This record gives sequence, structure tokens and C-alpha cells, in this order.
Amino acid sequence: MAFPVHDSTNNFFALCLIGPTASGKTSVALDLVKRFDCEIISVDSAQVYRGMDVGTAKPNLAQLSSAPHRLIDIRDPWESYSAGEFCSDAMIAIEEISLSGKIPLLVGGTMFYFRALQQGLAQLPKANPELRSDIDARASKEGWQSLYEELSILDPDLASRLKPTDRQRVQRALEICILSGKPASTIHKADSSEFSVDYINIGLLPKNRKELHARISDRLSHMKRNGLLEEVISLSKLPKIHRNLPAMRAVGYRQLWQFIDGECNEKEAFDKVLVATRRLAKRQLTWLRSWHNLKTFDCFAENVTDNTAKFISNALDVRATKARNS
Repeated sequence: MAFPVHDSTNNFFALCLIGPTASGKTSVALDLVKRFDCEIISVDSAQVYRGMDVGTAKPNLAQLSSAPHRLIDIRDPWESYSAGEFCSDAMIAIEEISLSGKIPLLVGGTMFYFRALQQGLAQLPKANPELRSDIDARASKEGWQSLYEELSILDPDLASRLKPTDRQRVQRALEICILSGKPASTIHKADSSEFSVDYINIGLLPKNRKELHARISDRLSHMKRNGLLEEVISLSKLPKIHRNLPAMRAVGYRQLWQFIDGECNEKEAFDKVLVATRRLAKRQLTWLRSWHNLKTFDCFAENVTDNTAKFISNALDVRATKARNS
């Protein structure tokens, strides 16, 4: 299907298929590629890493062959990958796909990446290893509760949305306050930059939360049978890998590494993975409930792909009409 890749204001156009983990995004996306002239851009902070296939539910080789995905397998698991890098990579991909006459289809569940891409990314100070070491040393001596109370004074708005046990975010928030002299929450609010892309947001959400929990449980069982633990063990043996790397903090990998280190037995580790995945889905749904201009479909409805395709067809017709009249 041909469509105008940019309008009179030179804005590009992209589809965003967003949903919680286990909502069937990949299946719907692969079907949409068959119906429309789309190319997929992955929006997943874990699928960027090579060798992390089972635990991230990465599309298999047959799926990638029939529908290539951009921004998959672009980093080794001991490397870092930031939201800023994602935005840069995604914008390049959107432009290249659009200028080739195809529709960029962004698919994933990393809500922060979607928000950064669509709303702009605050210009926060870069991580400072020396300062982080100082904060960690203070935490060891004073406790994270004490540092959280300090954050509550420096940035009460952000502190109200965190817990004292959320060490990584408390550390980063304090780091921003110290380096910038400003609360992180005010820096985010001040950033209103936008990308020159018109996004159509499509949400795959469950009407029945219990059904999503059942799907998560079934998918974890499938991952277990297909070698999730073996994948994590193999990764743990790589010379540059350790459990505190961003890649290894992904849901599933973090909990199974606890088993590898003898902190729990295998059953307990997989139970922790299940709990962590459900919590992830809950956070994702919280993000989506406040998403602006999100057209939602029941991810478990039999006709979810047909309904999504119909909505996209109508959106493309509207855009084509506007382009002809501009």
C-alpha cells in the first residue's frame, strides 16, 4: 500500500504497536507486515542484546527472515545502551524506512523508550562513576532509607514516586540533583522537545488481567522448556559478564542469576521470574493508562489483528486525503 511518507510540513509518519509483556505484539506485528508495506523497528531494551534470545522472547530466525526487525542484536550483553541512543537509532530507521516508501512500525513494551522518542528526552547529566561510588559508600554506612530521606528534601516530587528500596533510581536521582543542582523532576518537566514524526499509537491491552497472568505463566513455562536457564548460565560464563550489568538486570536474567550464585534453588528462581514479570506487566499497563491518543484493542480478542488493520487502513486513508489536499 502506497502512502505519503511525509506531509507538507515535512513530518514523517509511523505506527506504534505498544502493549505489556505477553500481549501478543509480535504475532500481530508479523501479520500487519503481510497486510501493509511495513518494516518493524523493535522497541525493547533487552532485545538489543546478542545472545539474549529465549528470555526476551526475541523473534526466531524464521520470523526475522520473513519480517526483518531493526534494533535487535545491536549490542553485546556487556555493553550499555541508553534511551538517548535508542532515540537516535530509531529516528534514523524511521527516516530510512519512510524514504524507501514503507511504513515504520515500532513494536515493543519498553514504555520509556516510546515516551522518550515521542515526547523528547531530558538533557540529564551523564553518569558519574566516582559520585556513584560515593553514594554507594554512604548507603553502606547510613542505609538507603537515609539517602531516600535526603532525596525527599532535594526532589520531593520524584521521591514520592519511588520507594526507599528502589536503590538504582534513588541513586540516579541523587546523582542528578548533585551534578545539575536541580531536581530531576523539574528537568523532565522543562523538556518539551518533539521529533518531526506523526505517531499513531495502538495499544494491545487485556480486558481480563487474569488472562494476561495466565499467558505470562504459559510463556515462562515455554521459555523454561526452551532453555532459558541454560541461556543465562551460558551468558554468566562469558569473561566480560557480571550480574550487575544493565543487560543482566532484565527480568528473568536477574532472578536466574540468583540461582547460579546459590542464593535460591531453581524453583524459587523461576517463581521470582514469574512474580517479576507480572509486576513488569502491571507497570506497563500503568504507563499505558495515561498514554495520550492511544487507540486500544483487546489483545486476546480473536479479531484483534483484523480490528487493528482496519484502524490502520482508515488512518492511512485520512493521511492520504490530507496529503492530496495540502
